[in-house]
Amino acid sequence: MASSHSSSPVPHPSSGGSEGIFRKDRDPSSRHYRPVHSLPDVCPKEPTAEVARGLCEGPSVVADQHRWTVYNSKVNLPAALNDPRLAKRESDFFTKTWGLDFAETEVMPSFYLPNITKEHFGPYLQETAQREKIHERCKSICSNKDELDAVSSITNNHDKSRTELEQVPKIFMKPDFALDDPTTFNAVLPWSHFNSAGGKSSRDMASSRLLQEKLSHYLDVVEVSIARQISLRSEAFFHAMSSQHELQDRLTETARAVAVLRGRTAAIERIMCEGPLRALRQALTRSNCARLHNKLKLMAAVHQSQPTVQLLLSTSEFVGALELIATTKEVLQLELQGIHSFRHLGSQLCEMEKLIDKMMVEDFSMYSRSDLSRSLEEDGQVMEKDRLESLVFGLLRQRKLDFLDIYSDEMILAAKSIVTQSVVDSVSQVEEIDTDIVTKLADQMRLMTFPQWFELLKSVFENFVLFLKRIKATLSVVRNVVLEALDSNQKSRLLERAAAGGLTEAPGTPLNQEEAELAYLTHEGLFISDALNDARLHLGASTGQEQSSTVGPRQALSRMDGCGSDSASGTTESSSSREHAFQPGGAAISSSEDMMPSDLELGRVANNIQELLYTASDVSHDRCVKVLMARAKDGSLERLSSAEFVFLSQAVEGFVRDTEKLCCRRSVSLRGALQSQANRFVHRFHEERKTKLSLLLDNERWKQAEVPAEFQDLVNSIADGRITLPERKPQGTEERKPSDYLHIDGQKYAVVGTALLLIRVFLEYCQCVNDIPSISTDMLTRLSDLLKHFNSRSCQLVLGAGALQVVGLKTITTKNLALASRCLQLVVHYIPIIRAHFETTLTPKQYSVLRHFDHITKDYNDHIAEISAKLMTIMDSLFEKVLSKYEVKAPMPSACFRNVCKQMGKMHEALYELLPEEQAQVLFLRINASFKMHLKRQLARLGVHHDGGPQHGLVTVDVAFYTENIQSLRALEKLDLNMAEIWEQKR
Repeated sequence: MASSHSSSPVPHPSSGGSEGIFRKDRDPSSRHYRPVHSLPDVCPKEPTAEVARGLCEGPSVVADQHRWTVYNSKVNLPAALNDPRLAKRESDFFTKTWGLDFAETEVMPSFYLPNITKEHFGPYLQETAQREKIHERCKSICSNKDELDAVSSITNNHDKSRTELEQVPKIFMKPDFALDDPTTFNAVLPWSHFNSAGGKSSRDMASSRLLQEKLSHYLDVVEVSIARQISLRSEAFFHAMSSQHELQDRLTETARAVAVLRGRTAAIERIMCEGPLRALRQALTRSNCARLHNKLKLMAAVHQSQPTVQLLLSTSEFVGALELIATTKEVLQLELQGIHSFRHLGSQLCEMEKLIDKMMVEDFSMYSRSDLSRSLEEDGQVMEKDRLESLVFGLLRQRKLDFLDIYSDEMILAAKSIVTQSVVDSVSQVEEIDTDIVTKLADQMRLMTFPQWFELLKSVFENFVLFLKRIKATLSVVRNVVLEALDSNQKSRLLERAAAGGLTEAPGTPLNQEEAELAYLTHEGLFISDALNDARLHLGASTGQEQSSTVGPRQALSRMDGCGSDSASGTTESSSSREHAFQPGGAAISSSEDMMPSDLELGRVANNIQELLYTASDVSHDRCVKVLMARAKDGSLERLSSAEFVFLSQAVEGFVRDTEKLCCRRSVSLRGALQSQANRFVHRFHEERKTKLSLLLDNERWKQAEVPAEFQDLVNSIADGRITLPERKPQGTEERKPSDYLHIDGQKYAVVGTALLLIRVFLEYCQCVNDIPSISTDMLTRLSDLLKHFNSRSCQLVLGAGALQVVGLKTITTKNLALASRCLQLVVHYIPIIRAHFETTLTPKQYSVLRHFDHITKDYNDHIAEISAKLMTIMDSLFEKVLSKYEVKAPMPSACFRNVCKQMGKMHEALYELLPEEQAQVLFLRINASFKMHLKRQLARLGVHHDGGPQHGLVTVDVAFYTENIQSLRALEKLDLNMAEIWEQKR
């Protein structure tokens, strides 16, 4: 059945294997397969004539049923060849071909072949040594060919066996195959194809022979497969059979040993165990009876919990009632769960707890309302401090953490009533206001005069300061309760950790199992809350709040035990029994602390308390803003005088400082409202002074004004560093005369009246900044605008000759120009002082606005330079006009030079009293330079040279006359005129 193959010399890994097995490629051209004849189906079709003829020639079971044929054989050839009893089968080709009796004989050596020794292969081995090493290295890497052939053979045999088994129809492989089933029988032996009418035709014989051969072939395939499996597993099978007897012997011995052991165990149980077990059962029965007794006592105590809670509620002991309810619920859940008589007690306690919650919330609301609405004239002590602490602790215990919202709502209502009551009290003292006609509070406030309204505002401020002090004191008590609860939580956790680690135990005997089971009731009937409280007192870790919270349950349970419990159980008490009751406190600590909020929640409540104080400050400021805006609705605050607005600003700033000190919060609403009013005030303040300055400039005739003594005192105070308006002195009998000049830092300033007013105006700006620092930047901008307006308007009136039309001056004289220049110099002198003053009121981030003063200084200096240039232009045009007619002829000095000296004297007379000497000298040096330029040009036109001739002598006389006249003027005696420059230098 196996086919022969021819293999190629180079092995290659198979495409389907993953174990790295190499298989030899097979040449398709060299493959020789035996033609496979497909067998017909179990149920063949009607055979053809050729098939029937072929079948008729072979033996037939129907025809030769009484004659023995090969088909009567019981064991076929494959079964005989695969006999598993043979020790060695098919050892070689000869045994397989000629049978087991084949014997090998020694073959005689041939006389014609030489005797070959190892030395004959020496040269060959030397030549192939290198290749042998390479070959050995490749062998260690590549798989052996024999192994590959063995694997290939096993795989081929397995594939071959599988292919042969697949030829057997599936119906024979079914586990429920049975020929007694008609359906199965008809499928295997289709008798319908045979002629049942009688007579045997050749067609029927062919069909039966074909069916018989097919079934025989199926049998052979299955037997071969079974024989192969038996041969593979024969050794294991025979080993199992041989081991069966040994296993039977061992099982017999084991059964005998087990019987002996059982007998010995029964004897031990009878002799050694029955008595001790009986003693243990009795001890357990006694322990159960003791537990039952304790449980009945616990039930008696729980039965009295509802009357005790009602008694505590009648005395407003909310914390004690809640503690008792919590302890009773815990006992019901852990110790008395499933008891029929207490099936409704848990729900009743929950309803009572909800009722207590509502009662506490209502009580806290009433307390807040009464505390905030009581008279502010009372002392600043907290009203009913113990009641407040009890309420807060109860609310915290029930996790009603929103109780601060209730206080906040009551606080807002109280703030509104404070303002209303203050306005009503103030209006009642003003007879001019008829409250029957004017009903609205805002209208009533607007009918007040500013002093009356200002007194009302100060009263509101004082009331709100007292209001905030009261709120702060109340919230301090609440915060202390929260912090105590937080500290209690932390201490309880430390106790739990210590108890869990075995580090701390109550003094006395150590814990045992029986004591641990009595965790909720002492011998006197007290609950674990009392035991926990006494244990904390003993360990020094209790707080005052926890002591007050547990007094109620202890007293109530004591009264309850005195009335309803057994007298014998209530009279005997010892320290050991109390310790016995207080030992299992750890479980109760954790259960009671679980009811309290966590540390995170308590921390949030503490933060909310601080936020509530901030809110109180904000609410107070908002209410004051309402009062302020009600007054400012008709613009009355904008019409205040500077002093009145300063008073208002100081009062507001004082209130803001007080509230910030109390609440540690900088509320911005009132300061923002004041800033808004300050901006309007600054705008009106600036417009009034700008308008006044414009009117003064339009009426200014630019003549030197007398300086009153008060203005001199004003500039003296500025020189001393006081940038404020001096207080008005009462008029005395002695009156000081005004001065012609304003003396500042050793210099005399001849100014006009508008300049004197300007000094007072910018001092008013500085005074406002001192009084209201919040308007510094706005006031600086407005002052810059005012100074720019003075500069531009004075330029229009003087340099632009606007005063000719506005005031009616005939001409703009040099004296007018000098006065304008001197006034501008006065302002330039004070700009650095003003800048330094404003810089002290600004923050470093606001220093950028100071650049306005730099721009103003530049504009003023440019204006001063333009006035000097204007004076030069006047004299320059005069020199050009006069010297153009100059002729060098007698008499000397010439009329031209006399006219020039006369005009120079007039200008000196006009400027000498106005300008300081330095400025006058600089101005006349520039005028002299202009004169020399025009004279030089005229001499060049006339052809007069520095040659010592007659004309040169005449010019020298005129120049000497000019020099003498100029140097005779005051402050110009030492002026170097350098008249030699009028002559052209010879090249």
